[in-house]
Amino acid sequence: MAIDSFKFPENAPFEATIKKALESTLSELESSELSWLTAYLHNSHSSSSKSASELLILYGTESGNAENLAQETQNKANQLGIRSKISNMADISVDALSQTENLIVIVSTWGEGDPPETATTFYDAFMGDSAPSLKKTRFSVLALGDTSYEHFCKIGKDFDTRLESLGANRLYERKDCDVDFDDDFAEWSDGALNAFAKIFQETETLTATAPQAKAVESIQYNRKNPYPSKLSERINLNGTGSSKQTMHLEFDLTDSGLHYEAGDSLAVQPKNSDALVESLLQASSFKADSEVSIKGEAASLGDAFKNKLDITTLSIPFLNRYNELAQDARLQTLLDQEDKKDIQNYISGRDLIDLLSDFPLKEKDPQALVSLLRKLPPRLYSIASSQKADPNSVHLTVATVRYHAHKRDREGVCSTYLADRLTMDSTADVFVTANKNFKLPKDNSIPIIMVGPGTGIAPFRAFMQERKATGAKGKNWLFFGDQHFLTDFLYQTEWQNYQKEGLLNKIDLAFSRDQAEKVYVQHKMQQNAKELYEWIDSGAYFYVCGDASRMAHDVDEALHSIIEEQAGISKDASAEYVQQMKTDKRYLRDVY
Repeated sequence: MAIDSFKFPENAPFEATIKKALESTLSELESSELSWLTAYLHNSHSSSSKSASELLILYGTESGNAENLAQETQNKANQLGIRSKISNMADISVDALSQTENLIVIVSTWGEGDPPETATTFYDAFMGDSAPSLKKTRFSVLALGDTSYEHFCKIGKDFDTRLESLGANRLYERKDCDVDFDDDFAEWSDGALNAFAKIFQETETLTATAPQAKAVESIQYNRKNPYPSKLSERINLNGTGSSKQTMHLEFDLTDSGLHYEAGDSLAVQPKNSDALVESLLQASSFKADSEVSIKGEAASLGDAFKNKLDITTLSIPFLNRYNELAQDARLQTLLDQEDKKDIQNYISGRDLIDLLSDFPLKEKDPQALVSLLRKLPPRLYSIASSQKADPNSVHLTVATVRYHAHKRDREGVCSTYLADRLTMDSTADVFVTANKNFKLPKDNSIPIIMVGPGTGIAPFRAFMQERKATGAKGKNWLFFGDQHFLTDFLYQTEWQNYQKEGLLNKIDLAFSRDQAEKVYVQHKMQQNAKELYEWIDSGAYFYVCGDASRMAHDVDEALHSIIEEQAGISKDASAEYVQQMKTDKRYLRDVY
């Protein structure tokens, strides 16, 4: 949250014009930005060897969680009197670590064991042969991950192992966190920072930190304290006859104090359906009123299944834990196979009900089953509105997931909660998740290119609302795709109005099933290769939002190909060009 009014004392040693300019600029900064600036100015006046007397908090993030936890860690360090600084892996070289004596790494794992996109270059260099010796470095690692993936917290584990192999001393043990990370983070950060505080005291480098400006007091809504926001609008964006159902949803933020920016995400805490819970109770032969404990809190089993626990996600790590109770030889045979194809095929499209039916538990103990399950995680959706255009509301664009597999109808937990089970004017628990890696250019005269098929259109709707509200002069180009023009052109009227107003300079549409040969957004990019390259080479920002596994990969390949062809350069040079776009933060992706 920005400081509403930053004022220097009367005796501040500045000329009146400079003082006024500084006060105006500082008042626009977020608290985290002001903290960074304070630390930077302090560091710039310290000796070159000061790295030994400060703690570097290094983070790699995909959705913003690692960055938020890095900031919380610095706040705790400040309270202990530990001078610290934060750095994104995207903004630091591996060589810079050679002078770092005190290091905390907070990093997430993306997808099936990959580093966050913005941390990939740093990760590759750190794992490479040219990484420096770190024999003087003390460290601790917080790994963020998701137990629904096989390679849980892989990147954090990689950093932990690599630091040790480079000679660094592990001052506090690594902590591996699932999506419900609050308690684990609190335990780890207290332990790690207390360990560092002792080192700082022993070397007499513990100093009072620079005074921090006070932010305006407000309620902080987050994972542990979500805001109950009323659903005020729900519209099916697809026309009659479409095979899809895409919901436009609006939530009321009046008097909430919640703030978001175009490019951020809204987290929604879902609830499981009554039908799914009833089927699970039948499959397990447990009673809904059985009392269980979840991290020390008592609950009925029915309430736990409906509101608190993830009962739809299967993973290899979970199946291994489950079979410690089931002791089923058939399941163990699947798990023991070196080739994981068969167990992955089993997991695909199945849930806990299937597992209980196929491999029943030997002992009927509801608490034992509950202890295996993780908490029901919130779902993140790209925000489809600008708060500058609609101050009291936040909009989402959500595809309802329904499918049939293994002789049962299935549904997405949160998408059907929002489409079917959340009644109008009732509340859903939500909180904002900032995404600083997916923002409009600060210079609003810079052109932007947006590639967002399907629900990937959401943040670009927010971008256009923002560009209109701020009077941005930069050109705007949209690539959008879906199945059919007549039924699946999401927000069609809005985009056409932006065209009429002259705000949307170009729009290219790819409706894959309106002709015999399927056409996708990457094909439209190729058809407009010359002009697309001209925009990019003149400084345009290039944004992609949507499916990571196929669409984003195909768009990336098309981008490389277009630059290679239009610039008349080699494939390697094209790759360097695209990498420079990423380094300059002109190629930004919000993929899932």
